[in-house]
Amino acid sequence: MTIKSKSEAWSREVTVRAIRDVLPLAIAVIPWGLLAGSLAIESGLTPLQAQCMSLLVFAGAAQLASLNLIQLASPWIAIFSTTFVISSRHLLYSAVYRQEALKLPRLKRYILAFLLTDEMFIVSENYRKETGAFSYGYAVVSGLVFYIVWNIASFAGIVLGGVLGNTDELGFEFAVAAIFIAMVMPGVNNIPVLGAVLVSAGVAIVAELNGLSYGILLAGLSGMTTGFVLEKWRGKSS
Repeated sequence: MTIKSKSEAWSREVTVRAIRDVLPLAIAVIPWGLLAGSLAIESGLTPLQAQCMSLLVFAGAAQLASLNLIQLASPWIAIFSTTFVISSRHLLYSAVYRQEALKLPRLKRYILAFLLTDEMFIVSENYRKETGAFSYGYAVVSGLVFYIVWNIASFAGIVLGGVLGNTDELGFEFAVAAIFIAMVMPGVNNIPVLGAVLVSAGVAIVAELNGLSYGILLAGLSGMTTGFVLEKWRGKSS
């Protein structure tokens, strides 16, 4: 994997392509952002604190989980451990870009790390597979577009929180599932990946129905193990 030259990485074509690719996912996350903003106010945060959470944390699932724990007056260690587990998938994302990131100046690495989200990763990986090279410009533009839309949506949720009332009744939580389904489904193109998805989904459902702690972590580990075993089996049988 190579990094494109500076002029190519920041070309108008790459910038427009990045905006076009990530915009549907950014628009789809608006209900999620509305929920995060309104829930922050319901949890007792001031409007400034609520907006700073989206500006500085910029992690939808971790924000929602931590806000729920704040409402329950959970100890800080529970909040920290839960958000750490939820965000641990970013370790895998960053590992994919490690070799490319090491070639970048420190400031650019920090920017890439801050803007790294599920959505930015998936569109950047699709672009890399299409072009054969990792584009820093594409990754940053797509991540920045998502960051801007997320914060606008969060701000709207903060402002409209009182008008919307109990946001739990509006079904905004489904936006989370819908976005991940939209990102995952195009990649389900072989038996190992399909097995990983089905097992992860099954374990996540069972964990949720039984109130098991760290259900997301269990689902992820189960899915990865299933995919690995099926890939090995497919290799031996071919």
